[in-house]
Amino acid sequence: MNTSEVAKLLGVSVSTIKRWVKQLGLQMERNERGHYQFNNETIDYLKFIQSQINNGILLHEIAPLPEKEVRTGMVKTTANENNKAMTELASKIDHIEQKLNGKADSVTTYQLLQHRRELEDLQELISTLTTQMEALESELTDLKKKTLMELPLVYDQQKREKSTKKKNIFASIFGF
Repeated sequence: MNTSEVAKLLGVSVSTIKRWVKQLGLQMERNERGHYQFNNETIDYLKFIQSQINNGILLHEIAPLPEKEVRTGMVKTTANENNKAMTELASKIDHIEQKLNGKADSVTTYQLLQHRRELEDLQELISTLTTQMEALESELTDLKKKTLMELPLVYDQQKREKSTKKKNIFASIFGF
């Protein structure tokens, strides 16, 4: 039971239950949230405390709940059985670790070889591109070296006709 359920059962407030637990130094179990968990023995003791208080006895005069004795025991096993089981377990763990390390090494080796292939492909591509760029640059410099004199002269007849038409229109309008 939790604190509020015990308080309802005894007809007192939650703070009264908490005060009794604290002042009497009761060793209480707690749940995962840290709240008190009351067992039947503790609830019976709290009922006893309530009856003593109702009879006029002060809280600090009430005898605390005797502490439980902790049972201790030993499991009898032979040392040879334990050593043999531990040795087997240790050898299995070592074997699994060796397999794991071997697998990790093979994966790493594969990845390194794959990266090496990719790098070699990229280097080949870079050398091809470099050769192509050099060829294009040499063509560009050859074109720049040619002078206007070396280039053939071309007479554009269409441009000449347009300009004479414009002059003729102006001359006819203004009378030149």
